[in-house]
Amino acid sequence: MAVKIGVLALQGAFAEHSQYLQRCGAEVVEVRLPAHLDGLDGLILPGGESTTIGKLLRRYQFEEPLRQFSKPIWGTCAGMILLAQEVINGLPDQLMLQRIDLRVTRNAFGRQVDSFTADLEVSNLSQPLPAVFIRAPLAEPLNDQVEVMARYRGQVAAARQGNIWVSSFHPELSGDLRMHQAFVDGCVGSR
Repeated sequence: MAVKIGVLALQGAFAEHSQYLQRCGAEVVEVRLPAHLDGLDGLILPGGESTTIGKLLRRYQFEEPLRQFSKPIWGTCAGMILLAQEVINGLPDQLMLQRIDLRVTRNAFGRQVDSFTADLEVSNLSQPLPAVFIRAPLAEPLNDQVEVMARYRGQVAAARQGNIWVSSFHPELSGDLRMHQAFVDGCVGSR
């Protein structure tokens, strides 16, 4: 039986994540309501606009279900912001699910016109990964429970703590399936 991974489908790059997961052999569920979390082996919170996604999560009453979700979660870009303990440059009512001990700075690289791609060494991959940064956040660990998986110019670009993964870049836009495959494999291992 294929691993069943949800992709939060309220706003942002959910379609691209869904395609990558399918190419890795996962069954994909587009999550639009908290009830869609039932029976999942993992979940991706995609990039997009973190304040908009946060407002939608509140509107559809996702806060507690996401705080209680015990399967692996991977937050990319805006998803990283949503999973963080602390957010710098956030709005006063910025939603923080506080699932990973990171302090995240929103839009650390400036505006969308400042977007770029860089090859990153990622700890669980054998070759560098092309990482697409779009209005990307950067993070710093709040304690030694956070495993840094990749850095860009000394700042945390990917990390994990337990079964929570985050990346400030958009692997779903890279043309490289390896991060998604590693997440799928992690979801299989946590069954």
